[in-house]
Amino acid sequence: MIFTRLLIFICIAWRTLGYSQHTLSPQVSKFTIEALQLGTDKQIWIYLPKDYSENSAHYPTLYMQDAQNLFDAATSYAGEWEIDEYLDANASNNAIIIGIEHGNEKRMSELTPYPNESYGGGNADAYLEFIIHTLKPHIDSTYRTLENAKSTSIFGSSLGGLLLFYAILKHPEVFGSAGVFSASFWFNPEIFDVVAASQISKNSRFYFLAGSAESDTMVPDQEKMVSLLLEKGVPQHQLTNIKVEGGQHNEALWRENFGQAFIWLMSE
Repeated sequence: MIFTRLLIFICIAWRTLGYSQHTLSPQVSKFTIEALQLGTDKQIWIYLPKDYSENSAHYPTLYMQDAQNLFDAATSYAGEWEIDEYLDANASNNAIIIGIEHGNEKRMSELTPYPNESYGGGNADAYLEFIIHTLKPHIDSTYRTLENAKSTSIFGSSLGGLLLFYAILKHPEVFGSAGVFSASFWFNPEIFDVVAASQISKNSRFYFLAGSAESDTMVPDQEKMVSLLLEKGVPQHQLTNIKVEGGQHNEALWRENFGQAFIWLMSE
């Protein structure tokens, strides 16, 4: 158990490893914004739908964690998710994607709700304050977005999965749907008690995915959380629970399953 969790910890303690070739779509751009809540600047990656400049439509938004791993092989840890390639090839699935770069050595702190006895962390509230009060207002005032919670989703994997689950739990008035891939619930097991003691919004929607070969606890923790949400009154049709046989804790698992999750999150 300790060895398995150590392996997962190594996977989620990202380091910037480079690939030589960029793979960015022309639909992707970047900007830097001051994150006063975190005492730093954040680089943000934006994917705009291919028809964005051709009409006056407003689009749903998807806020994603670990932007370095989403769009470009040259900045990814171990292969990119190919978000832009997927959306370029499926142009009818229109949404504005906002990728937030992780904080390198601060990643663990930013993406975890509570301190872990062994690893520290616990600065997720400040990270979410940045998204809600700085980044989202900038996005909504700069781009043609649908600003309501129903049209605002959040997505992540590993520690990012833990973070976004906490985000929709705490801020259902901002985020209506969550794509929860391989959430590191083991890092903050108190999240189960928080859910049990909370009133969960009946409007929140959750897409869970885990691989059977990630760790001994990954799938059981996901099953436990799904069962708990059902007990708290979240409607069955607002929960999707996917187990991928043989799926490992890596970008390949998340890349191969992003499309199906994206379609579900964007559905009514």
